[in-house]
Amino acid sequence: MALFHVRMDVAFPRDLDPKVRDETLAKEKAHSQELQRSGKWPEIWRIVGQYSNISIFAVESADELHEILWNLPLFQYMKIEIMPLTKHGSDIKLGGSAARTR
Repeated sequence: MALFHVRMDVAFPRDLDPKVRDETLAKEKAHSQELQRSGKWPEIWRIVGQYSNISIFAVESADELHEILWNLPLFQYMKIEIMPLTKHGSDIKLGGSAARTR
């Protein structure tokens, strides 16, 4: 299982039809909640004061994450930044026994 930290910033065009915007938001909510229930999107956090979020994805590969993101209804309106994550040797949940930590 691979973990990824993903920041998503949403920017709708000012001239987007409000009906299209509302339909896209409804589809996004349903789709993201389905991914959350599946365990592939275990964390989602709003960034205060912005139309942005920080999410954690737990997927099999970068390819799987790419497919998930590409298929989000809001994808065409997003700027996305991705950081792969790995366990930290000082994490007490892991025993914190790694000899070398950076």
